[in-house]
Order: sequence, then C-alpha cells, then structure tokens
Amino acid sequence: MSKIDPELRKKLLKESKTPFNGLRRVLWIAFSGSAFLGLLIMLSKIASGSELQQNNLLIQLVACILFPSLLFFDKNKD
Repeated sequence: MSKIDPELRKKLLKESKTPFNGLRRVLWIAFSGSAFLGLLIMLSKIASGSELQQNNLLIQLVACILFPSLLFFDKNKD
C-alpha cells in the first residue's frame, strides 16, 4: 500500500486540516503585542493629561481582547 511512515502520514494529515498553524500563531502573538503596546502608549498619554478620542481607545481595547482570544482559540486541540 503506502510506503509513508505512519507518523509522517499522521503529521501530514494534521497539517492538511489546519494549514499555516504556526504562521497564524506568530501573527496573533505579533498583533497582540502591538495592541497592548498601543494601549500602553494611549494610557500614558491619558495619564500625562492629553486628550484622546474615545473611539481610538475603544479600538485599542477591542484589539487587546480580540487578538489574544484568537490566539487562545487557535491553539492545538491535542
């Protein structure tokens, strides 16, 4: 039948079900870090007395919730 090693076959089938899993995790980590850094900068501007639009702060808060959530839900189910 097939001359492929069973472990390699299992790994290839897993990768075909969830392609680019590693790349997606790297992107979610990068986006999460960027969102938290942006929030930190915005909070420091608020603490210094500068005015900020509430829409911008809301966008940063949503990004700080969304990207780590995507990272959590994208984890391996093994």
